[in-house]
Amino acid sequence: MAIKEGLRPGGRSARVQESIHSAVRELLETHQRSTLTVPQIAARAGVTPSTIYRRWGDLSVLLADVALARMQPDGEPANTGSLRGDVRAWAEQYLDEMSSEPGRNMLRDVQCSQTPGYCVAIIGAQLQAILERYPDQPGPSVDRLINLLAAPTVFRILFSAAALEVEELHRLVDIALGQ
Repeated sequence: MAIKEGLRPGGRSARVQESIHSAVRELLETHQRSTLTVPQIAARAGVTPSTIYRRWGDLSVLLADVALARMQPDGEPANTGSLRGDVRAWAEQYLDEMSSEPGRNMLRDVQCSQTPGYCVAIIGAQLQAILERYPDQPGPSVDRLINLLAAPTVFRILFSAAALEVEELHRLVDIALGQ
């Protein structure tokens, strides 16, 4: 599905978008982000640069769109058999993925997204899936989990010399769950 509203989710538009997204992902494997250009991506995707400019406006918006598409989870969050275990496993995986170099770049790119709130929706859906596994247990709200786990994780990744320590993340999980 196209991130930019108004585009058809299938047909030629979807094929062109996938071709351009694939070109970006392939080029990022062999080139520095700072060296990527719209003409280079267009040539790799087999489209004209005007196709990219017309759909995304500029390179930063295209990179944000690719990053948002990559942020979609591959599957359901881990099921450890307990709410605390599931939230802890999710938080550790999120910290690990986002503090990697590709994760950091993704977070930076997403800041240029034309769809504010999309990241919160992705993370919220993952956390909601965890909470729904344990309907008989009192659990925190999704917003509380985002505020106490995702927000400090992202802040430290983007604005600190070191990512959040796993031990501190575990303490935040306990606070979020009221333990």
